[in-house]
Amino acid sequence: MHGLRNHFVIVDARAEPYHPDVATIVRICDQQVGVGADQLVVLEPPQAAGADVFMRLYNVDGREVGACGNATRCVAWMLMEERDSASVAIETLAGVLDCERSGDMRVTCDMGVLRTHWQDVPLAEDRAPGTIDLGGLEGGFVVNVGNPHVVFFVEDVDAIDLVRVAAEIQSDSLFPESVNVSVAQRLGEGLRLRVFERGAGLTMACGSGACAAAFAGRSQGIVDADAIAVALPGGEVVIRLDDRGDDGVHALMTGPVAWSFRGEI
Repeated sequence: MHGLRNHFVIVDARAEPYHPDVATIVRICDQQVGVGADQLVVLEPPQAAGADVFMRLYNVDGREVGACGNATRCVAWMLMEERDSASVAIETLAGVLDCERSGDMRVTCDMGVLRTHWQDVPLAEDRAPGTIDLGGLEGGFVVNVGNPHVVFFVEDVDAIDLVRVAAEIQSDSLFPESVNVSVAQRLGEGLRLRVFERGAGLTMACGSGACAAAFAGRSQGIVDADAIAVALPGGEVVIRLDDRGDDGVHALMTGPVAWSFRGEI
């Protein structure tokens, strides 16, 4: 399946365990010798009460990660079709994410609480959001959306050599678990975004990155719409930020999903 051309191999391991090693993950995701994917997704029986499935995520380098917004939408749609239901709860390493239908091949996912405390990102030292200057870029806003992100606002995202910049930023000691690097610019009442993911590189779309950018833009007064449209190379998602008081700010992401094919590995 894919969400805005951010594509996934999804393995159903709910009935039979599946524990691929790093070499297998790399081969499956390699577009030249495998199926080709931005991530390998493995569905397992849920562990948390109230969850319908546990979703395990692997980057193309074999690294297990905690969140992926586009994969979450795809899995949610698949399970809702399977069960003929309007909602589903997906357990991840980042917590249980509630998802619901929002139209034809469209899904809304609550991506959970957005965390900005330096230890939650995580950072190697105490740095406030919006104060990161690295790679020739200034004012990077750090936020954890189940995985770490840093967002830089620029005049023109196409003018940034994101491959070069991201490599320098991701290897900096400030980010002990590396980081997803985004450049964003204001586009009307919304944002335009490019993302270089850790362990994956440049992507056509990044759902958690869109959540991070919307939150960073709202926090810094760059955008103030209730629903923030985020345009990515592969298409658009809409992010609504929901301040729930003591429960923090949640990012509700709405976007499309697409079915590619079914096969056997």
